[in-house]
Amino acid sequence: ALDMILSGLTATPAVHRVPGGRRVGWTPGCHQHCFLQTALVSASAASLQDGSDSGLSESEESVFSGLQDSGSDSSEDDPAEGEDGASGDDSHSRMEEASGQQVQAGIPSPRTEVARAKGYEEYAEDSSDEEDIRNTVGNVPLEWYEGFPHVGYDLDGRRIYKPLRTRDELDQFLDKMDNPDYWRTVQDRTTGHDVRLTDEQVALVRRLQSGQFGDVSFDPYEPAVDFFSGDPMVHPVTNRPADKRSFIPSLVEKEKVSRMVHAIKMGWIQPRRPRDPTPGFYDLWAQEDPDAVLGRHKMHVPAPKLALPGHAESYNPPPEYLLSEDERLAWEQQEPGERRLNFLPHRFPSLRAVPAYGRFIQERFERCLDLYLCPRQRKMRVNVDPEDLIPKLPRPRDLQPFPTCQALVGCRGGPCSLRPGSDDGSVRLWEVATARCMRTVPVGGVVRSIAWNPHPTLCLVAVAVEDSVLLLNPALGDRLVVGGTDQLLSTFVPPQEPAVQPASWLEASEEERQRGLRLRVSHGKPVTQVTWHGRGDYMAVVLATAGHTQVLIHQLSRRRSQSPFRRSHGQVQRVAFHPVRPFLLVASQRGVRLYHLLRQELTKKLRPNCKWVSSLAVHPAGDNVICGSYDSKLVWFDLDLSSEPYRVLRHHKKALRAVAFHARYPLFASGSDDGSIIVCHGMVYNDLLQNPLLVPVKVLRGHTLTRDLGVLDVAFHPTQPWVFSSGADGTVRLFT
Repeated sequence: ALDMILSGLTATPAVHRVPGGRRVGWTPGCHQHCFLQTALVSASAASLQDGSDSGLSESEESVFSGLQDSGSDSSEDDPAEGEDGASGDDSHSRMEEASGQQVQAGIPSPRTEVARAKGYEEYAEDSSDEEDIRNTVGNVPLEWYEGFPHVGYDLDGRRIYKPLRTRDELDQFLDKMDNPDYWRTVQDRTTGHDVRLTDEQVALVRRLQSGQFGDVSFDPYEPAVDFFSGDPMVHPVTNRPADKRSFIPSLVEKEKVSRMVHAIKMGWIQPRRPRDPTPGFYDLWAQEDPDAVLGRHKMHVPAPKLALPGHAESYNPPPEYLLSEDERLAWEQQEPGERRLNFLPHRFPSLRAVPAYGRFIQERFERCLDLYLCPRQRKMRVNVDPEDLIPKLPRPRDLQPFPTCQALVGCRGGPCSLRPGSDDGSVRLWEVATARCMRTVPVGGVVRSIAWNPHPTLCLVAVAVEDSVLLLNPALGDRLVVGGTDQLLSTFVPPQEPAVQPASWLEASEEERQRGLRLRVSHGKPVTQVTWHGRGDYMAVVLATAGHTQVLIHQLSRRRSQSPFRRSHGQVQRVAFHPVRPFLLVASQRGVRLYHLLRQELTKKLRPNCKWVSSLAVHPAGDNVICGSYDSKLVWFDLDLSSEPYRVLRHHKKALRAVAFHARYPLFASGSDDGSIIVCHGMVYNDLLQNPLLVPVKVLRGHTLTRDLGVLDVAFHPTQPWVFSSGADGTVRLFT
């Protein structure tokens, strides 16, 4: 790369010789700068006294200037050199003689000694022209050397280093304040040195900035020379004879004309028709087709028709349409916009006696205002078959099995709930196969809720009576299960230091154990609901009290009770455990909250949009929840989809009292105060992209209304598609 640069440098510089024997470098594209270089070198050559530069040999001159002889002479490049050389022949010859004498005497010239001195700074004494000559970088962008300490190489291959600039902004400011020539000092990009502009150069720059010519002696407004007098003369300016083609017809034009004639004969070129100056106005919709595109886009809306006159506008209206004197005075006192009729009915004996209507012109004017000021809107009628609006649901026959008929009826004296407990203070246990009451356990109070323990190895029934929860062992079924239950309850060892609990656990007496009672959990507040966890060790209790102690969780194995909440979010109606995850669902009057028991945090809020939630049930898979309300709504929630209801069913006419899911079949049921039980098919798919299918399949009736109360509770058989219901009429019914 260095050889290429050196070879290019030796060929690219253009060297010019001026009077006095000095060489001047020419910078391409900068004529004004070249003019300044020539002027300065001429002045320096004339000021030399001994003329020693003209007597230097070619090698000495190249050492002094830093350039080798490129073989080009200024006599070939500058045509004005001859004139300058002729004017300075005498001085040139005298300079050559003086230099020759110095060479013969063996005395070196002072410029040669300075050039050969060690550590000589060439840029200290030379003019700007010599600086340009010594910068042998060539026509190369200086941005290439921004990250280097040098700006190029000389002809000997040595680096040309940049001048050291250690001045900061403070030094520049001081130089600007102290140096009077700071404003005319510029930096030479090729050498990096500061150059002070002369007065002539400053004047030249100012003329160029103001848009004037650089040469002062140039007059742009000098008088023009008229080369032609403007007077007509006999002889022409040129006496050249006319060409032959000026009087011979053109063959090219003949060919073009023949082509145009052929195009006119073939009809390709039509003659121009004269334009009709009369403006063309026409009716846009005169010849319009109503089926055309324009006709469809016009969207003509006909004006609304006036209402036909009624009996009150007759000249002989019936007597009931005539106003009395009090009604007439009330009509006159009303505002015109508040009057039912804008006229007073009158009776005339005949049609000939009817006078002219006084408000005829005013009503016609208002009609015209309505026609062109009131906007109109076209009401699009859609011809829809009512059958298409009904969703396509599968037939109930294809969704079997589900309960369809009443099979058993268990009668008793008062309103009862399932596993039947009633207001008479007793709990009855029935055998489904024979419809026989196997056992009656007196509890001494009104039974509010009953729940079987879901664990298969335990035979326990939790009964909510007044302010206590009784744990009963009915001693029915497998004897090993009954004995294992009593053995599990008897293995509990009470701690030495009993902890403070919101409820007290009491052992049953011998008399109570004979009736089947094993434990009594006393709360001090009325208990409204009791429900078991899926594993059978925990149960949740809802108390009819205000505050954060409305919900309590009891552990059977350790006989511990705890209140999971620190504050209340409304009156709690129902609670339920999640069948798979450690979640607890708490239903208040207006919403359902889902709590994570391990993390002890609120996970989700469900908004059923009901006035009063009455019941709650969780799907066996755990991803769907149904809620019943006293405003006759059944709300289905998809926990993975949203906190808003997926579907709201309004099949019942009165308040819902209970809802339940089947453990194995895709069925759910709801009981209402209208005395009906509606069984629905609720299929939940494993595919998350497919929504649940909810289809009502059967309405079961049998309970009679008592004190405006119907069905109080519903529950499905654990293995069969059967549903049990208990009502306010004191009966328990089985539908299979």
